[in-house]
Amino acid sequence: MQIDVSLLISIFALSVTAVVGISGMKRSKSHDDRQEATELTTLLVKLENINNGITEIKADMRNMRSDIQDLRDRLIVVEQSVKSAHHRIDTLAGHEKEESS
Repeated sequence: MQIDVSLLISIFALSVTAVVGISGMKRSKSHDDRQEATELTTLLVKLENINNGITEIKADMRNMRSDIQDLRDRLIVVEQSVKSAHHRIDTLAGHEKEESS
């Protein structure tokens, strides 16, 4: 049984084609995996930056709440002082009217 040369060349060509195809698929998969890892890393970095921004905003909000509470307390004191001053002015105005009459 003698193998025909054309059959031997065809089998060899098929083998080489299969090896090249498989190595190309592996290389393509490796490239795709690297690209996907790069995209995921970029996405994670962006999410971390967003998280840091949210943390800063929360801290600013806490500070603003504290500042607003301080202003409320000061406003109460000022209102009480104004009320007292108004009462004293009314008292003085009453004395002036009595002295004028």
